[in-house]
Amino acid sequence: MRFRAKLLDITCIDHLSRVVSTLARSVKACVLRLSSDKVCFVISGGRGPVGGANIWCELSQSNVFDEYRIEGKDESNEIYLELNIEQLSRALKSALTAQVLKIKLTKKQGPCLTLEILLPTMTGAHRTVVHDIPVAVVPVRLWPDYQEPDMPEIDVSIYLPPLKLLKNIVDRMKTMSNFVTISANMNGELNIKLQTDSVTVTTYFKDLQNHHFQDTSMSESRDNDLTMCEARVDIRKFSQFVQGQFVPTKVICNVIDGRGLQIFLLHEDVSLQYYIPAVST
Repeated sequence: MRFRAKLLDITCIDHLSRVVSTLARSVKACVLRLSSDKVCFVISGGRGPVGGANIWCELSQSNVFDEYRIEGKDESNEIYLELNIEQLSRALKSALTAQVLKIKLTKKQGPCLTLEILLPTMTGAHRTVVHDIPVAVVPVRLWPDYQEPDMPEIDVSIYLPPLKLLKNIVDRMKTMSNFVTISANMNGELNIKLQTDSVTVTTYFKDLQNHHFQDTSMSESRDNDLTMCEARVDIRKFSQFVQGQFVPTKVICNVIDGRGLQIFLLHEDVSLQYYIPAVST
């Protein structure tokens, strides 16, 4: 197996760092799936309606890297690596002023993802900083656990308000309850509600846009656009996607009534997908 990539554009380095930093807020470990055309970060959880992935982040390598070479294990030409994403995030942050960033798969005392960062100095010379991030190569027999999640049968799909606004709301709600109920309909209405023994707080949104899928993933049993579908979820998990440094252009929330939320953060060449399972009352 061989992997080598190079980034020369500081904007692309910053973009990659922001995406990884956002993921690092959720978990410490993830699987990095490398293929000839995509770089995917997979955070796997228990089996749910959208498969075994809690978070799926996909980047088009041609829009991020100036050079990109991979030789995988077999004809699929893929490599799966388990790593500490916090270590990767810290390494990328040290490259935010780099002139050149090289990423490659190396073998030292064990397999590593090595980042070579060429930094300028005050004298006009250069210095190189090297980060070796230990990785574990995922066996081929486990690859099916890290595939892109299937689309569930969705009851409601709606574009969310700006994340900055949601963050302010969720941050206040976190001080009052561990759970929040997200409800929406196909008439552009969204409610964010928490309920305890002593207080009930609800934030209402109207005139939002609904997302309409071209396939059959939307439930055909929902025949009333005014019907509110909901999912009660862990508020800490819901807040994870609004806390990151990655700023999307579109955020779509799919409600699987009584079972969970599927949230897409979309920005040009990046697609970041969260699945949050519902919890019982």
